[in-house]
Amino acid sequence: MSSQRELLSECGHPRQSVLMPDVVHGAYYRDSYRTELCRCELSVIDAFHGIFMHRPTWMKLVILSRNYLASMFGVAVADRAEIMHPSRRSDYKVGEKIGAWPIFFLSSDELVAGRDNSHLDFRLSIVRVEEEQTVAIVVSTVCLTHNWFGRVYIQLIRPFHRWGLKYLIRQAILTGRL
Repeated sequence: MSSQRELLSECGHPRQSVLMPDVVHGAYYRDSYRTELCRCELSVIDAFHGIFMHRPTWMKLVILSRNYLASMFGVAVADRAEIMHPSRRSDYKVGEKIGAWPIFFLSSDELVAGRDNSHLDFRLSIVRVEEEQTVAIVVSTVCLTHNWFGRVYIQLIRPFHRWGLKYLIRQAILTGRL
């Protein structure tokens, strides 16, 4: 890995994303992080697995605790096995799950997964960006809230989400998965 390479930077949501412009600009919350790939051959599925399928146990337990509390309010959550023991398949299609989230869109350049709930709709987008001399990915979160519960929920989890997402991406970079 080159010392010149910036590991991770905050950026705008990529214009080529299927979520642009209406969904992203109408979001209550959004964030995007960009990193160059050392492994230029990686697909958006590979990038997803490199980032989200290697959560440390403590993070999985935090997610399970959050899911338990959220389910008490009628929020649909992933089951325990999807969090604790995510599996990788050889093929994915729209409508199937990748990790704990249903896939809404899949192409060679973008994966959009997430979940719709009564309080908010959540989308995770991974866009592969080929530039002059580099290949990068942009990982974005977009949340559309439906009511006060969704807005309060986002305000409560936002600091943990931002820190956790950056942590997972950096770990994927540092361990050579990206």
